[in-house]
Amino acid sequence: MTALRSIDVSKVFEDGFTALADINLSVDPGEFVTLLGPSGCGKTTLLKIFAGFYAPTTGRVEQNGADVTSAPPEKRDTAMCFQSYALFPHLTVAENIEFGPKQNRVDRDERLDRLNELLRQVDLERHREKLPNKLSGGQQQRVALARALAMRPSVVLFDEPLSNLDAKLREQVRREIRGLQRKFGFTAIYVTHDQSEALAMSDRVVVMSGGKVEQIGAPEEVYQRPETAFVADFIGSANLLPFDRVDDHVVETPLGRLTVSNRPDPNARFICWRPEDAEFGVSEGGNIVTSDISERAYQGAYTDLHISVAGAPDQRLHWPGGASCVGQSATFRLPPERIRFVRGEIA
Repeated sequence: MTALRSIDVSKVFEDGFTALADINLSVDPGEFVTLLGPSGCGKTTLLKIFAGFYAPTTGRVEQNGADVTSAPPEKRDTAMCFQSYALFPHLTVAENIEFGPKQNRVDRDERLDRLNELLRQVDLERHREKLPNKLSGGQQQRVALARALAMRPSVVLFDEPLSNLDAKLREQVRREIRGLQRKFGFTAIYVTHDQSEALAMSDRVVVMSGGKVEQIGAPEEVYQRPETAFVADFIGSANLLPFDRVDDHVVETPLGRLTVSNRPDPNARFICWRPEDAEFGVSEGGNIVTSDISERAYQGAYTDLHISVAGAPDQRLHWPGGASCVGQSATFRLPPERIRFVRGEIA
């Protein structure tokens, strides 16, 4: 039985804007699923439909096999962590965490047990009597998470919860969220536009664009085997090139004729390769490319090189090691097994 499921869910707002179109998604119990995509792609709309804040225009939502499409938020076994934390400013940390169980008339002893356990888990015991305005952003986010978990929900919904934190704190808090999710075993649906968060935290990633699902898969799958040009370009850095098929394992591209391991998808529009796929110091084996360098940027572990390719956008490759590279051109090899075929258009 799935923990949460959307079946042919669409959402059209009163002004005629279609935010979602025929979304089908099944989330297993205890799974951490991330909705990833640019602003306006529909990921937060889908999250709010799961929460019960929006009703779908068509389709239905199921939780643990039951139809909850028309159920209000308080009748669903879900809790939500908001981007803005949404803490009660006049209540202490402890009172914020206890608020939900109190509303649900949970026994006092049980409430205190939950409160004390969660304060330990999120490392806020010494802050229990503070008001939210006396806490840092990271501490406020942990209070919001503890408040959600105090309801003992089977599903926790996260709406870009780390967007207000600085980079170092984001990394720390995302580890804490993932650790708590594993410890308590709740199902998590997490919305973000940050690809690094999605890849680091998720069991599966749902990549969305224009109100539709582009691809669903494990982080390694959507990164290593993107199905569309949008997914390839949105997740990580990708080089996309138009091609003409020569035979089953050879294609003609602006980089020249390249050997590929897989047969071209008949619906594919581009080949795709990642900057780290380029092999340097190789002068034989086929797929050798030499091109002028148009730009370079030192990145510590590698130098980011841009090469000019006639008839295509600049291509990027990662020169290993130091900041310099010899000469004004780059020679590299593209392994046939690292060349993918993708459908769709370049965004």
